[in-house]
Amino acid sequence: MNVLIVYAHPEPKSLNGALKDFAVRRLEAAGHAVQVSDLYAMKWKALVDAGDVVGGPAGDRFDPVGDSRRAYANDLQSADIVREQDKLRWADTVIFQFPMWWFSMPAIMKGWVERVYAFGFGYGVGEHSDVRWGDRYGEGTLAGKRAMLVVTAGGWASHYGPRGVNGAIDDLLFPIQHGILYYPGFDVLPPLVVYRAERMDDARFSAVRDEFGERLDTLAQTAPIPFRSQNGGDYDIPAMTLKADVAPGLSGFAAHLDVADA
Repeated sequence: MNVLIVYAHPEPKSLNGALKDFAVRRLEAAGHAVQVSDLYAMKWKALVDAGDVVGGPAGDRFDPVGDSRRAYANDLQSADIVREQDKLRWADTVIFQFPMWWFSMPAIMKGWVERVYAFGFGYGVGEHSDVRWGDRYGEGTLAGKRAMLVVTAGGWASHYGPRGVNGAIDDLLFPIQHGILYYPGFDVLPPLVVYRAERMDDARFSAVRDEFGERLDTLAQTAPIPFRSQNGGDYDIPAMTLKADVAPGLSGFAAHLDVADA
């Protein structure tokens, strides 16, 4: 299996750094091919701008969507974007590893998504009509691949529980897992979340490492989160709302999980 780790932490000697290094060793020892996009070490440019298009914008102003479409279709993307897209094509499974900062991923990783998920690659794919609204949410360029989040958080697990003050972890991660991963087609595996990351002694690190190792060993067998596919019949098109007989009385993030198939 080909595994890409997209990694965002500025300190190699951090907990995240240790877990990333462990993942590479574990996966390679099992015979997998591994690539790592270490965004801070790469000094990844996080800002979307006219420099993403070889030759500059088509008109007298930069159009993030229109110029992204033109650049992708005409091989005019900057070289760093092309390299990351090629890694995604190569990968069977992608692990996104990061510390949770201000209830989301670090800005550098969000910038990776915004630049690498170009129009025609990450979005704007497929037929838009009265029967389909693009190849997305279960379909798209990355369909058939798997993805998983590995997240460290400073708070306690209870802080991220169903009644925790920070909000339920599944809700906090929904925009990433459903939006950034499932939208372009990934099958999304349940995340590995490490709580109280600043309170890590040797014994606890050993337990976390063992849990992570088990998750790495079963990447190909783990059942993905049962998100509803957009074009699978559950949504009215083009309104893109759940049909009245689907999850009646349920709204919010949970309504987009097909728990009957879980």
